[in-house]
Amino acid sequence: MTTRPATGTTGPATRPATGTTGPATGTTGPATRPTTQPATVWVTGASSGFGAAIVRRFAADGARVIASARRADRLATLAADLGPHVRPLVLDVRDQEAVRRAVRALPEDFADIDVLVNNAGLAKGLGPAHEADPDDWEQMLDTNCKGLLHCTRAALPGMVARGRGHVVNLGSVAGSYPYPGGNVYGATKAFVHQFSLNLRSDLHGTGVRVTCVEPGMCGGPSSPPCGSRATGRGPTPSTPACGP
Repeated sequence: MTTRPATGTTGPATRPATGTTGPATGTTGPATRPTTQPATVWVTGASSGFGAAIVRRFAADGARVIASARRADRLATLAADLGPHVRPLVLDVRDQEAVRRAVRALPEDFADIDVLVNNAGLAKGLGPAHEADPDDWEQMLDTNCKGLLHCTRAALPGMVARGRGHVVNLGSVAGSYPYPGGNVYGATKAFVHQFSLNLRSDLHGTGVRVTCVEPGMCGGPSSPPCGSRATGRGPTPSTPACGP
């Protein structure tokens, strides 16, 4: 797994320290009043896989977690397991207006989002480009790229206004290492990587950090097989899925 870390990171369950170093030059961000309140974390794609595991980890560390996904039944089960500090939110990140409404409607205890984990994403199809289903391409673009943009844009103004926050984007080694059939999926993850770099530049000096996490071979029900970064091998039918 590779990551694109932000500087001056803190533990997962506390709000980011104030006056933290900026991501590019080490200059300090705006000074704000320190707080020891639990962090509020929004995790997208939270109903299974990486997303559910991330929710469980933050919840175990004492954070308040907004767990969003499309599958209401799985979110309800997750929230029942983890207690009142996990707020399930049925949401399709592809719907920009729904994302805006959902963020505006958050109750006071969950309204100040400290950490956004853009985990929602999927991979569809393994065929070569000339045989691929264009509908699969559209779904990947709408979820992996546009959905990430919608959530980021909804959460960022509050983070910048408070002078603190952390955007964590889930990319993939598939964004850097090609494999047959990974045509559009890999391209969407390359987008996530480059957007994270540009977003970090935009937010320099605001106290808001950006990290791009790029997992390698991991289990995932909706992800295609992909090769190992270490070996550069291409996919095989038995290769574990690369997600998210």
